[in-house]
Amino acid sequence: MSDASDIRHSNCHSLRIGIAGAGLLGRLLAWKLLLLGHRVSLFDRGSRAGELSAARVAASMLAPYSEVASAERQVFDWGLMALTWWPAQIALLAQQTGQDIHYGVDGSIVVAHDLDKSSLRHFEQCLQAKIPDRADGVERIDRERLRRLEPELAEHYSSALYLVDEGYLDNSALLVALEMAITQLGGQWFEYSEVLELSPGRIVLSGGEQSFDWVVDSRGLGAKSQLPGLRGVRGEVLWVHAPEVNFKRPVRLMHPRYKLYISPRPGNCYVIGATEIESESMQPVTVRSTLELMSALYSVHSGFAEATLLHAFAHCRPAMPDNLPIVNCESGLLTVNGLYRHGYLLSPQLVEKALAMFTEQTENSVAV
Repeated sequence: MSDASDIRHSNCHSLRIGIAGAGLLGRLLAWKLLLLGHRVSLFDRGSRAGELSAARVAASMLAPYSEVASAERQVFDWGLMALTWWPAQIALLAQQTGQDIHYGVDGSIVVAHDLDKSSLRHFEQCLQAKIPDRADGVERIDRERLRRLEPELAEHYSSALYLVDEGYLDNSALLVALEMAITQLGGQWFEYSEVLELSPGRIVLSGGEQSFDWVVDSRGLGAKSQLPGLRGVRGEVLWVHAPEVNFKRPVRLMHPRYKLYISPRPGNCYVIGATEIESESMQPVTVRSTLELMSALYSVHSGFAEATLLHAFAHCRPAMPDNLPIVNCESGLLTVNGLYRHGYLLSPQLVEKALAMFTEQTENSVAV
């Protein structure tokens, strides 16, 4: 483990920055701003464990090909950056904190049962239409090739699609490492702090207000009153421990009604999801969703029959009307929001854009 001072940049123009919302974006920006030498305070309505953050309820797949089939081309172009950005940041976090964050960028596998092969063909056609210049990243593979990539899938499927440039990361370990890194760099946590209002240089809490040189608004749905059109999209995931299943890559099952995804974690654990509901309900995962997910899961690999259900999580992800994220920057206020279902895929693009805009504004201010 390295001393935090070894990797912090010196900054003769250190600013006091208040960040409202300590989810994925809030933590990444806090960490990066601390590394630049600024003084950062984080305010969140939950604890630093992030139990109220949408960042916890995610498979955290880095899947630009899979997502662009039903999204704008920008999602693919921005998402490609994540495949190299995350490994570099994970290495830096490990250097600072000594924490291991499991990840993989060895592609993903898409399969379909015989009755649903038309859904797989349609998915492949959508990719060819959306990204004709990157079609070499989509490989149609036979059973023998599948056996070399994921032997246990080859027992049930004679063909599949191999999306070469995709991956995943362990979001739970990442959130823990970011909390440690922020604390080591001197970031101040204000847990269970409900932000009532904010404006450039000012955060209003139930116990009063605090002033800063800059404020970052990364509250997700908490910013609805200040971002017209912001809405919640409910997602549900299951965590299972399946000792009889050994997948090295994310696996997707094409289905006429939903797309099941299985994202691996250390120790034969997997995150399972598929639901995307236009609802802002924060109620627990429904019985219907659980039954559908578990039934589809068993159809992918019979070893899931002996799996243990560890967790069932539901949360609402913030989305703008066009489902694309935003970065707004004015003097004293930086707003980042709207990651929708692409949190871990698009956060690298959003963080780097936000930091660039912030740096340009602050440097111009100093020059004046």
